[in-house]
Amino acid sequence: MIFCVEDDVSIRDIEVYTLQSTGFEAKGFEDGISFWQALQKEKPELVILDIMLPEMDGMEILKKMKKDSEWKEIPIIMATAKGEEYDKIQGLDFGADYYLVKPFGVMELVSCVKAVLRRCKPKQVDHLLKTGDLIVNIKEHIVTVNGKRILLTLKEFEILRLLLSHPGIVYTRETLFNEIWGMDYCGETRTVDMHIRTLRQKLGSYGEIIETVRGIGYRLEVKK
Repeated sequence: MIFCVEDDVSIRDIEVYTLQSTGFEAKGFEDGISFWQALQKEKPELVILDIMLPEMDGMEILKKMKKDSEWKEIPIIMATAKGEEYDKIQGLDFGADYYLVKPFGVMELVSCVKAVLRRCKPKQVDHLLKTGDLIVNIKEHIVTVNGKRILLTLKEFEILRLLLSHPGIVYTRETLFNEIWGMDYCGETRTVDMHIRTLRQKLGSYGEIIETVRGIGYRLEVKK
């Protein structure tokens, strides 16, 4: 979702329409107050922010966002009719990721959005698997939930690692047995079921993300 904050209705409509027609989800806001209220309910991927806004101007919004840990990582493109070097430098100094000077073309807007999203995409840490506040450190064999370390057996750790590496994929009991125990399935489901049960218990509220697929096996659904 991209939030477009622009008090000029014609420009705002063009921004939203252009983004939606090129595959993005977008919402428009006419002032800083309505934008700030929406921000409390939904976290956008990117914000296109005009500087000259009623009530709360763009620079004030930019500074507030960059001071708050909840929103400081959201990339921000400043869009304004002001082309003075000072305004551009000030916006970038406060943490803006890009600066568009009006009037700008629709393709320039789309290219800019794509470039900023690509540049600001979080770097993937290969040895960490995460969903919400559940973190599996593959390299150190450490599992934490809400910052608290959870002690798992080797088999429980391997089951969690496998399921979290492929969220949404259903694993039969046979496949889990073969993958985790390294031997052909022997027709006994109790070993797999027992480990899943104790793993769920140890994960507390996160145990519910390991779902039972009746008659088949198990899958893990990540938390949004």
